[in-house]
Amino acid sequence: MSMIQVTNPATGAIIKEIKKNTPEEIELALEKGQHAFKKWSKINAHERSRLLQAWSDKVQAHKQEIAEIMTLENGKPLSESIGEVDYATSYIDWYAEEAKRIYGRTIPANTENKRIIVSRQPIGLVAAITPWNFPAAMMTRKAAPALAAGCTFVVKPAVETPLTTIRLIELAHEVGIPKDALQYVNGSGREIGDIFTKSPLIRKITFTGSTPVGKSLIKNSADTVKHVTMELGGHAPLIIHEDADIDFAVEQTIASKFRNAGQTCVCANRIIVHENIEEAFSKKLAKKVAELKVGNGIEEDTDIGPIINKKGYDKIAEQIKDAVGKGANVLTGDKYEIDADKGCYFVHPTVLSGVTEDMTIMQEETFGPVAPITTFKTLEEAVEVANSTPFGLAAYFFTNDYRVGTYLHDHLDFGIVGWNDGAPSAAHVPFGGMKESGLGREGGIEGIEPYLETKYMSIGNLE
Repeated sequence: MSMIQVTNPATGAIIKEIKKNTPEEIELALEKGQHAFKKWSKINAHERSRLLQAWSDKVQAHKQEIAEIMTLENGKPLSESIGEVDYATSYIDWYAEEAKRIYGRTIPANTENKRIIVSRQPIGLVAAITPWNFPAAMMTRKAAPALAAGCTFVVKPAVETPLTTIRLIELAHEVGIPKDALQYVNGSGREIGDIFTKSPLIRKITFTGSTPVGKSLIKNSADTVKHVTMELGGHAPLIIHEDADIDFAVEQTIASKFRNAGQTCVCANRIIVHENIEEAFSKKLAKKVAELKVGNGIEEDTDIGPIINKKGYDKIAEQIKDAVGKGANVLTGDKYEIDADKGCYFVHPTVLSGVTEDMTIMQEETFGPVAPITTFKTLEEAVEVANSTPFGLAAYFFTNDYRVGTYLHDHLDFGIVGWNDGAPSAAHVPFGGMKESGLGREGGIEGIEPYLETKYMSIGNLE
């Protein structure tokens, strides 16, 4: 029997060993999900809503337990894990309500003896692949609308962080959501992704992760014409205009950039500051960042936890080295605590100034606690820098001038925009990107649409 070792990235300790599912077991799970769809899709919306709300309540009752599991396998500070459990249940709460608001409509006919009816129905069995950085919220953001719509759901969590997902699904089963309607499978992303994309039983794939993997899933889903929702990579700009409140901008920049040690798809990756305030902003940011404590996320006062693995660490360290080698200034950070034998990698939060477009950190997503600062003179220049990559997930800007804010909103090519707001995500709003950052939206009233088919019926001979 092949096993997966789940380790604590802060200590290297093995938390638990779980079974890696065989291809045959995965195929069986899909067959069970398809069979369960026939019954789950017929359960009335109010009952589905009740079960989802019961799931949310159950998760909240186990919030501390789930948060501790998350911190142990992910490394993020416990306070952030507790916040993520709340964020995760907010999606279940929202879609428990949306289950009762899947409306059809009647369209006036073009002849006297016809009636035209449009109805919505669940798309079928849904397969999800979720990332390690938000193991609770990324699962519920997909599972809740799928179940609310009447779909059945199979998820493959990241091999680094499967325990949070497993516990959430166990709690769902405890409140009465059928085991075959909500399942998990564990194993290699590439292997399971191939099974998912080839399976004729799966009608939709939803994925959060890197753009290259997302592109592969899209291509491989074409043979069976599956519906896809893709929340892919980002490279978020954060623009600070000269009229911004600098202290507030510093506070919000830290909230955006350093959450989960910068290992988020929407965190600020490129700090673009007006040249007239760059010095003042940089000094204040560096001072605050230097106060952040690096350590084991289970300890109460930790602000920055470990990097998830060596691959992530290598990318961060190489980007810092490249930037410094090309003339960037280290205002704080560029310090590391490594125990390669245990697989523990800590990067102290780093602020770089004098960053230029030829540096790798300005072109590739960092996924780490590094804030590179560059400057601009005109709004047109700031927008050009912000839009210069293939990504368009999230962007942020700080200004108290409505004309500047309106201009930036209109010209930034990003699906999520925060104006004087470094944390715009919420269950009731549409989350998703433009360009190579994804397809579709999750959250809000838009988030249930990808799990529904539209059926149009024309009734004739009424006279």
